[in-house]
Amino acid sequence: MAGAVARPRRTAAQAQLSEIERRAAVVTTLGADQLRGQYIDPTDRTTFRAYAEAWRAAQAHRPTTQAHVETHLRRHAYPVFGARRLATILPSEVQAWTAGLTAAGLAPSTVQVIHGIVASVFKAAVRDRKLASSPCETTRLPRKVKARVVPLGTSVVTALVDAMPERLAALVILAAGTGLRQGEAFGLTVDRIDFLRRTLTVDRQLVLLPRQAPYLAPVKTEASNRTVPLPRVVVDALADHLRRYPAGPNGWAFTDDTGAPLRRTAFSREVWHPAVEAAGASAGTGLLSRPGARFRCFHRPVSPGRSPNPPCRSLGNGLSTASAVKRGSWAAMGLGSCCPGSRTG
Repeated sequence: MAGAVARPRRTAAQAQLSEIERRAAVVTTLGADQLRGQYIDPTDRTTFRAYAEAWRAAQAHRPTTQAHVETHLRRHAYPVFGARRLATILPSEVQAWTAGLTAAGLAPSTVQVIHGIVASVFKAAVRDRKLASSPCETTRLPRKVKARVVPLGTSVVTALVDAMPERLAALVILAAGTGLRQGEAFGLTVDRIDFLRRTLTVDRQLVLLPRQAPYLAPVKTEASNRTVPLPRVVVDALADHLRRYPAGPNGWAFTDDTGAPLRRTAFSREVWHPAVEAAGASAGTGLLSRPGARFRCFHRPVSPGRSPNPPCRSLGNGLSTASAVKRGSWAAMGLGSCCPGSRTG
């Protein structure tokens, strides 16, 4: 009997000792994590929105990138994750969220950009010991499908010129003849055009931010600073345009009816899309609507399937083999090549 009574007392003592040892191990682990700088506070109540806003304010982004990031977070991330604690957001929820963005009609490239911003926030939270790991690490994103590059035919470009308001018709010829980005074309001032040497200096772009007046800022990258040779047809179009619509005090080459700089949204809605429809072009026709649709040119023709070498620096970026097929539209339009040493233009 004595042995039977003593056994439970020993078992209880052992259990108490085990609990003491467990707590000691936890304390030791926490202490070691703190010493190694790896401690994660499980009681941290920082929300995704609060941390993302602090992260956003600390980034060395250009003003346009700042606006871009703020818009994507506000429109797409904060409605879902904004009020949630960072530590409570699960990988499965991030996966479901990206699927929802796709279901809402966003393009795969747009979903990838938005996810990349959110992933950057979580990555910073991991570095700041707010999280042990990011819930974005294993997200499967929609695959971007490369569209076949089809050059705008000469008849389409001509139809677009005819469909544009008279004061903006030369803008199409400028874009077709130089491959300028939209902001670069909108921000062109007459002091950047050298009619004698038939060149155009690209070192600024028009920046449009919400609730701010348009202003000029440096171009996108260092490689974007360039001098663009102008084909004769572009020189003539610019000269005729400035004769009819002289630049005002600010020197803008292209303005709206009030003399103000062109605004991207209003231009697309009120000018470009109606012109595309009137010209009978496909609804997604670019050239003046998005950077990816710009005309390209090369120092010399490129054989199909071969990598263009070297790419034409007048575009301010490297070019893919697929974009080389657009080279075929130049000679037919009389633009020739925008590169020095070409036989036409």
